[in-house]
Amino acid sequence: MGTFSRSLALTKASWEVLREDKELIALPAISAVASLIFVTPFFAIAALSLSTSDGTATSSSSTTSGATTLALPGYIALFLAYLIVAYITIFFQSALILAANERMTGGNPTLKSSLQGAWKNAGHILPWAIISATVSIVLQAIQQRAGFIGKIVVGLVGVAWTLVTMLVLPILVIEGVGVKEALTRSGAAFKRTWGENVVGNGAIGLISFLAMLAGILVCGGIIFIGTSMGFWPVGLLGGILLVIWILLVSVFSTALSGVFRTALYRYAMFGESSSGFSQDLIEHAFKPKKPGTSGAI
Repeated sequence: MGTFSRSLALTKASWEVLREDKELIALPAISAVASLIFVTPFFAIAALSLSTSDGTATSSSSTTSGATTLALPGYIALFLAYLIVAYITIFFQSALILAANERMTGGNPTLKSSLQGAWKNAGHILPWAIISATVSIVLQAIQQRAGFIGKIVVGLVGVAWTLVTMLVLPILVIEGVGVKEALTRSGAAFKRTWGENVVGNGAIGLISFLAMLAGILVCGGIIFIGTSMGFWPVGLLGGILLVIWILLVSVFSTALSGVFRTALYRYAMFGESSSGFSQDLIEHAFKPKKPGTSGAI
């Protein structure tokens, strides 16, 4: 419970940092829109490459009952789609991390400066995007073919991968090291800050879930009233508000996670408190796992 309360305090501190540069909240939103625009053609290619088990392509006039399979061009298109989404997501996460790091060190980042910083690392983050996309595809493929217990195990492996590699991106874009070194150092840092790493992100996720739940209840009520009473415009309005609310919560959650990750990085690597995080908060939040060890690595 002590770890959880400290992590909630860190979440609040992350918001205090983000509040100083509200325009940076636009970064996750731009990332989502850009991903949707760029991957749509590849999903279309994958859909066109679908075929039934007897080798006939699927179409509106197809009446065969064979199992649907994906041809090689479809798999290539899906991989490229995953890679593009991974790269776009990592690019805008890099912009957010660089901006948060600048704010925490006394700077005054802007949307333009954060995007310029990410652009300078455009080639540097590509290997990490390829690794992230490949791991995601492999884990998903294994999970789809595994049994019930296997799905749980693979899911846990995916969670572990996400946590252990949490600091890879800050190390990559802030320090400019290679992916191999970033992976090694991120794993070592995770061992030292594993409690706050897991629970801190869990706190952000919990807050986001509760916010989404509140929106679902309110907007769901509007939808129910509108449809049950025949006021379809009211029901439609409730649906639109629900979609907007979910998108807003997702954007804020992603932005807060980026700030939290940057704060975690700064203390785990350098033992430094940051602007927006009090010395007492940062020292007690990132206690070493083993007594007698320092917070920095």
